[in-house]
Amino acid sequence: MESSTVKVATRVAGALVVLAVLGACSSSAKTSPSAATSATSVASAAASEVGGAAPAGNLEGKIGLLLPNTQAPRYEGADRPYFESKVKELCPNCTVLYANANADAAKQQQQAESMLSQGVKVLALDATETFAAAGIVAEAKAKNVPVISYARLINSAGLAYFSSSDDDKVGGLQAQSLLDKLQSNGVKPGDGGILMINGDATDSAAVLFKTGAHKVIDSSGYQVLAEFDNWDPTKVQDWVASQVTRFGSKIKGIYSANDGNAGAAVAALKGAGVSVMPPITGLDSDVDALQRIVMGTQYMTVYSPIRPMADKAAEVAVSLIKGETPTGDTTVTTPSGASVPASLVEPVPVTAGNIETTIVKDGFHTVAEICTTVYADACAKAGLK
Repeated sequence: MESSTVKVATRVAGALVVLAVLGACSSSAKTSPSAATSATSVASAAASEVGGAAPAGNLEGKIGLLLPNTQAPRYEGADRPYFESKVKELCPNCTVLYANANADAAKQQQQAESMLSQGVKVLALDATETFAAAGIVAEAKAKNVPVISYARLINSAGLAYFSSSDDDKVGGLQAQSLLDKLQSNGVKPGDGGILMINGDATDSAAVLFKTGAHKVIDSSGYQVLAEFDNWDPTKVQDWVASQVTRFGSKIKGIYSANDGNAGAAVAALKGAGVSVMPPITGLDSDVDALQRIVMGTQYMTVYSPIRPMADKAAEVAVSLIKGETPTGDTTVTTPSGASVPASLVEPVPVTAGNIETTIVKDGFHTVAEICTTVYADACAKAGLK
């Protein structure tokens, strides 16, 4: 039979567990990470005193996911479902609030403010404009809401984490693949030149792609005939059409920072009556880009495995709700010099010869998605069956 002293101690320890868990799991946006950490520590200590484990499955809270546009199919087709699925796995009682800015920075600001007013505990933000998004980070920080910079690095010292691909390498991979193809085609530096289609100058990732590409191209001897900084495929198509009029057969290759712009370049070339496409690069491994690759109208794309990026962002979001301080595999530096803990996945160049062993193997896209009736013969030649 227990003594009264033991009974009292047990009741006190139990009460501490309840109070600590309630403190750590409160949905109030005003609860600071340090307070949540302290509460969790008390719960663990109390549980240890009574010889049991802290209750599981009680964690809850709202997590905001803000994505930048609907032009790139990956956001609705991969990033969002991967992120939401991982959060559900790790925190069944957590809720993901989702919004897509459709390439409108002002709209993204409003979406973020709406989520903050609804009491999100964490924001995972893929910024439409990485410099303007610093304002979102500042507003979130004022409400003690940590921000995970997702896919694109926001220029803010207030970030909790960064989950992305290694953007320093993407542009270099694209450019080197393009130069290798030109050389294998027998195109010498003096035979013509390259058009460069970069992303928006306000996008920190696009700036990194462009910088990496120039490091390779500028030392190669191949001439950059002209370049254009824009993510809008409609504007890109008009620009490429004007360059075809200007340079004609001098265009021996096209550096495109993503698949959407690569598609716009192909459309412009076809519209100008070009029958044999110069090699064109891309990024994102969209289905239509992979179809162009097997057909030979686009040379390559870059595959940045999205699932580990999204999974990591979700894991960090849940850990932040717990009041933990995430540590990265590495650190990155923002344009203004702030150091941010990060996890970066390795980008992979994809051509017709390795779609099977990269995109299909990872389950990012299936052969059935890529090889519809129109592309069946080309897929067979590329070894996709």
